[in-house]
Amino acid sequence: MNEVPLGILGGILFCLILLSAFFSSSETGMLSINKYRLKHLVKNKNRSAMKVSSLLERPDRLIGVILIGNNFVNILASAIATIIAVRLWGDAGIAIATAALTMVVLIFAEVTPKTLAAIHPEKIAFPASWILAILLKALYPLVWIVNGLSNGLLRLIGVHASQNNHDTLDSEELRTVVNEASGLIPAAHQEMLISILDLEKVSVEDIMIPRNEVVGIDIEDSIEEIIDQICQSRHTRMPVYNGEINKVIGILHARHAAVFLRDPTPSKAALLKATVEPYFIPESTSLNTVLLNFQKDHQQMGVVVDEYGDVQGIAALEDVLEEIVGEFSPPTQDEEEEIQTLDDGSFRIEGSTHIREINKVLNWHLPTDGPKTLNGLIIETLEFIPEHPISLWVGHYMIEILEIEDKVVKYAKLHIKR
Repeated sequence: MNEVPLGILGGILFCLILLSAFFSSSETGMLSINKYRLKHLVKNKNRSAMKVSSLLERPDRLIGVILIGNNFVNILASAIATIIAVRLWGDAGIAIATAALTMVVLIFAEVTPKTLAAIHPEKIAFPASWILAILLKALYPLVWIVNGLSNGLLRLIGVHASQNNHDTLDSEELRTVVNEASGLIPAAHQEMLISILDLEKVSVEDIMIPRNEVVGIDIEDSIEEIIDQICQSRHTRMPVYNGEINKVIGILHARHAAVFLRDPTPSKAALLKATVEPYFIPESTSLNTVLLNFQKDHQQMGVVVDEYGDVQGIAALEDVLEEIVGEFSPPTQDEEEEIQTLDDGSFRIEGSTHIREINKVLNWHLPTDGPKTLNGLIIETLEFIPEHPISLWVGHYMIEILEIEDKVVKYAKLHIKR
């Protein structure tokens, strides 16, 4: 080395710094790459992505070859820098070389390349994977020895490096991914994806039509009243019951009702023949399960019952799908919107409106772990059934009862305290 010109030693040192930067950036790029985008590129047969994926299957070997290369070039660079410094400044050059090389390696071979790789992992990892694959084959005996010793130490603490680390996401982590992808996914699609993730958390009682609003046919009514009710109904399916809603005996579909009405001598027997057997759903069933059961059993409407078998309401396939895609159609002329904006910025809301719907539309946070409707929330908070319009606070929300009918809050005025 003493006969080698300083210019050549300087050139070698420069190349070693570049190699150190390559190994440092490769390590960060390979380990920082988006695993899900990588899997997508592998499915599309991207050769560089396939090479990266192959190396990442055994991260112990990948890290082994990178660190062997990095440590080798850093140690060699340190030796050459010391030789250059000693020839220039004598014994004092050792301290100078140590300080200077530390700063050079830290800035040009560690921090800068690793930062670049963290920001653009694909641009670094894809080309580097081809070089690392060649080095892994060339240095495999040395990598095997190093990994063997290292893996032996890991096994002592119960870690097996050969185990594949399958990257999986739970629903909350997937929700975060969807929210973070707001710039890449249209807002409507993003809302649908979030709604699908919420299906497991929402039970059928959160979206059902409560029993007091169920429009059904009482088989005990006269045939004329039944025919008149069918003709005036806006619903495609109606439960048929015997005396009270708890005694549901069938479901009448609109197309079957049309056949029944064309009968020149319609009878209750013909009506019962036109009905289909009711499909019952426990009130605590999640919407995810309801949707799957509807699909499996080819059903489009179910009767929701509690643990005692009493009917609590009905739920249709349309109600479940609206939780995902939103309302299919606006209210008719005979119907009012459940949530109406008033001139003073407050909201006039029907008491039967589900709290989840209020939170969803207004981006509020009314409690949902108790009653499911606004009326239920008011009564639970007051702990009595109001007989006259009064006001109350629920958290930061001011609720003013506007109208009471049959011991039920018909309408209320709400606003949030800012």
